[in-house]
Amino acid sequence: MITPAASNETGGIPNAPRRKWAIASVLAGIVLVVLDAAIANIALPVIAASLRVAPASAVGVITAYQLGLVMMLLPAAALGESLGYRRVFVAGAAVFTAASAGCALSPSLAWLMAARFAQGLGGAGIMSLGIALLRFIVPSHRLGAAIGWNALTVALSSAAGPTLGAMILSFGPWPWLFAVNLPIGACVLIAARALPCTPRTGHTFDVKTAAISAVTFASFVLGAECMQSSPATALALFAAAALMTALLVRRESGRMDPQLPLDLLRQSSLRVSAAASVLCFAGQAAALVALPFHLQHGFGLSPFVTALYLLPWPLAVAATGPLAGILADRMETALLCLVGGVILAIGLGLTAFVAIQGQPFAIGACMALCGVGFSLFNVSNNRSIFMSAPRERSAAAGGLQGIARLTGQTLGAVAMTVLFAVYPIGDAPRIGLALATVLTLSAGVASGFRVSGWIWLLRVPPISR
Repeated sequence: MITPAASNETGGIPNAPRRKWAIASVLAGIVLVVLDAAIANIALPVIAASLRVAPASAVGVITAYQLGLVMMLLPAAALGESLGYRRVFVAGAAVFTAASAGCALSPSLAWLMAARFAQGLGGAGIMSLGIALLRFIVPSHRLGAAIGWNALTVALSSAAGPTLGAMILSFGPWPWLFAVNLPIGACVLIAARALPCTPRTGHTFDVKTAAISAVTFASFVLGAECMQSSPATALALFAAAALMTALLVRRESGRMDPQLPLDLLRQSSLRVSAAASVLCFAGQAAALVALPFHLQHGFGLSPFVTALYLLPWPLAVAATGPLAGILADRMETALLCLVGGVILAIGLGLTAFVAIQGQPFAIGACMALCGVGFSLFNVSNNRSIFMSAPRERSAAAGGLQGIARLTGQTLGAVAMTVLFAVYPIGDAPRIGLALATVLTLSAGVASGFRVSGWIWLLRVPPISR
């Protein structure tokens, strides 16, 4: 039986039985968000046919969710620090679950898009506070292992999503895809009774800053979505995002608890980790956009066979995640990030090479190598981000980590959009893989500059007279 967490907000580590339930709540919340996104992607053709809309219009189901998520990540983190992590995490899970019911009952595309936007808002509360809560659930020397469990959960959910979605569509209508979230959401909310209370800052939530932040990142995401169909509109939205970013930085400068975590970014270690995360996710996104085009257009493979070739990547992430977490607790994270970035770059470089040589079967092995490198880098880098932030600013670190991930993924997709517009379909994917190799290698090298034993390389020796 799970009893409610104590009312005193000491931020202490829960005892062993409660800790298991608390970890289960956080990881089940991650499953809820990641699995839903993976399932929704595969259902777009069926949804378009059922609601009698054009396939291009059905893509709005994905965009609406992304908008809700990116607009609420930083405000959700700020709410968590003001009201308590557990309250906002539980509220996010409740909103996501209720919105899933709205998706299942949607009679029209507009209704479905509105419900998906609400899912994104709820998902932001889960994603921005999940690892932040783990920092209060497990001892600090076990945080890397906990992040490894998180990586395992994300990878397995991503890998299982398309298959589970296809199975559900084989036996029932598309609303069942969203109804499956209801029992998972109920489990999250029940187990959440074991989540610890965290200290509150007591600061008033700044609604105006939250609105500016939401418009900033919404403009960025919508600009990326319009890049191919309307470049002029995309550039206007990117310009608006840049202007709003400048306004947000000016408004947040000097504040003790800014929603845009400028106080955390003043630390060189955290700045490097955030920049490396953007580079790594940009490379990953570019590669995952380029590969399906190359395998299907270059080798004539079916979508199903293409998915099989790509499957070793998330499976390798899942297999490596727990080990990466253990290593991150025992070794220097900067060194692990360097090793992971280099392995990921080697995997992508080999992928580009075997693609040119016409050897699609070798791509599966390259994808497994990419998964190992990505897992080593991502788990270690995330631990570095959170451990560089004060414990009471863990939610802000979570929001920063989420924004870095989404920014990188968006930039990678935009880069591939530009490559497809400039180069022929036969060349763009290979160039994209080369770009992904450079980006991920840059992420590893940037992290490597933080390795303590190599700091002397950055020092300029005095000139002898």
